Amino acid sequence: MKIALGCDHAGFTLKDTVIQQVQKLGHEVLDMGTFSQERADYPDFADKVAKAVASGQADRGILICGSGVGVCIAANKTKGIRASICHDAYTAQQAVEHDNLNVLCLGARIIGPALAQELVTRFLSARFSNGERHQKRLAKVATIEKTNFK
Repeated sequence: MKIALGCDHAGFTLKDTVIQQVQKLGHEVLDMGTFSQERADYPDFADKVAKAVASGQADRGILICGSGVGVCIAANKTKGIRASICHDAYTAQQAVEHDNLNVLCLGARIIGPALAQELVTRFLSARFSNGERHQKRLAKVATIEKTNFK
């Protein structure tokens, strides 16, 4: 899979760990910045990653900021994006299986490198279940999105 990755200055400290884990798992990284710890605004990178995933340029995305909250909010403003903060292994996997999560959001000031590696592994290894109840719920989400993103 192609994985679009982006972070702001607060997420930069975790960026290399995440890139290495994505590559270790056999996936390609599309690095959308930032490229230093110089102050940078999270919406810029969340927008780039979200657009890459929504357009099909990338299969999934990973965003990192200080808490994960800012990038999550910004990414979810793009039609077709299902982004969530995940700071535990169960959620990183289950969100894909049940909710077809396509953008993982991490907080570099919340989690450490070892947990980040585990979350990335769970996120990238999981597949949407295609269960009837999950498809029904996602159809409802799509209806809300269609109504709200005119």
